[in-house]
Amino acid sequence: MTSEHSKRKVLLTGGTGFIASHVLDCLLDHGFEVVVTARSDEKGHRIVKSIDESLRKRVSFVVVENIAKAGVFDNVFKSDPTFDYVVHTASPFQFHWDDPVKDCLDPAIKGTTGILKSIHAYAPNVKRVVITSSSAAIRSPPNHPEVYDESCWSDVTLEEAILDPKNTYRASKKFAEQAAWSFLMSATPSPTFSLATINNSFTLGPIPRSLPGPDALNTSNRRVHDLVHGHWRDRGVPLSAPVFTFVDVRDVALAHVRAMMVPEAGGKRFYVVGGFFSNPRLLRVVRERFPRLEGRLPAKEEEAADDFPEDHWGFDNSRSIKVLGLEYRGLEECVADTVESMLRLAGEELE
Repeated sequence: MTSEHSKRKVLLTGGTGFIASHVLDCLLDHGFEVVVTARSDEKGHRIVKSIDESLRKRVSFVVVENIAKAGVFDNVFKSDPTFDYVVHTASPFQFHWDDPVKDCLDPAIKGTTGILKSIHAYAPNVKRVVITSSSAAIRSPPNHPEVYDESCWSDVTLEEAILDPKNTYRASKKFAEQAAWSFLMSATPSPTFSLATINNSFTLGPIPRSLPGPDALNTSNRRVHDLVHGHWRDRGVPLSAPVFTFVDVRDVALAHVRAMMVPEAGGKRFYVVGGFFSNPRLLRVVRERFPRLEGRLPAKEEEAADDFPEDHWGFDNSRSIKVLGLEYRGLEECVADTVESMLRLAGEELE
């Protein structure tokens, strides 16, 4: 913690989310005062109660029910214009949508532009905004380049997003991030804050303390949950596709905080990737690290080889290492800590 940033105030949106919960921990570790947004009083109180009692005086919440609603963030900044930074993580992530526009595209795109408009109008002290984008805004399956980096943008279209649910999330992240950069260039007068985006890959890691129960588990950790609780034993090891790169959520959280604090991070995207993974690799880690779970795992003779495509793409995460100083956790540490957190939630012994 540095005195320069100590006691500065941060607005963190999407406070009950998987990534946001770890960003909150990281912000508190760095000495910040944090106001989180939640969709209800009940969820806001749950976030605050999940924090160590000695730190609660530095955490509060405001209710923002619908981030897609025009002007919904105005009162947040009108009532407290003293925020120094904003970290915007709020955005839906799942694989099935009843209404792609209402459930995914609008919250992502309108939520992003809406908060930027409110900051611009009512929060003159904000110096840096960090937005959680995604590797989904970078990747273009099946038209992969040899190496992905921050210069890459997904080729998905809005029409494809509406017609095929597999494309909806990818499009929501692409167009939300592009809308953010466009706002920064076109707003008048020019915004006084700078922007950085975190384009994290498939994110695994310990589950949030504020999680009310296993049913509320984030989508990306669901495959580890299914493995640990015997679903793969019954159904076989599922295909790893469509993503073969992972990152630990604690590294993602630190990336957000460093992107907020490091002057050179302003105006940049950061492709945050820890390494390659596959479902067979997840299985091998769990089998080696948690032998007592053997009865829940697929038979050893069913343990498959990695199912990467033959022409698998590479990734370049050097900007996140050079500018943000990230030192990525490996897959084994990430998976082991994730499994331990799930066993604790289920009330199981860890030995």
